Amino acid sequence: MDGVGRQDPSPASALTAGWGDPAIILRCGVVRPPKMIDPKVASGQDPEAVAGGVDGVDWLMEKRDGASRFTTANRLAYVEVSVAGGRDSSAVLVDLAPAVKKAIPVGIAD
Repeated sequence: MDGVGRQDPSPASALTAGWGDPAIILRCGVVRPPKMIDPKVASGQDPEAVAGGVDGVDWLMEKRDGASRFTTANRLAYVEVSVAGGRDSSAVLVDLAPAVKKAIPVGIAD
């Protein structure tokens, strides 16, 4: 992922993966973030969150404390990716796109 080796976080979980230091953390099966249904995000009026897509995968992109958090949108399950400040988050999302498209069908999660 983004040219760094895998380093899973503790405690170990089949639903979580990590890479590098500072870490890129992926969590599967998270709950829908409240901002995903916030009309300010959809209209582009929220300075801390924006909807967008990378290589055929839609994401809610949020900035917090210099880090970025991305949550899949328009998929039957939510996957969250946290990228520490200083990392190229677009490269991470490009690396993840094929796996997300293969593993999580398009649709709306409950």
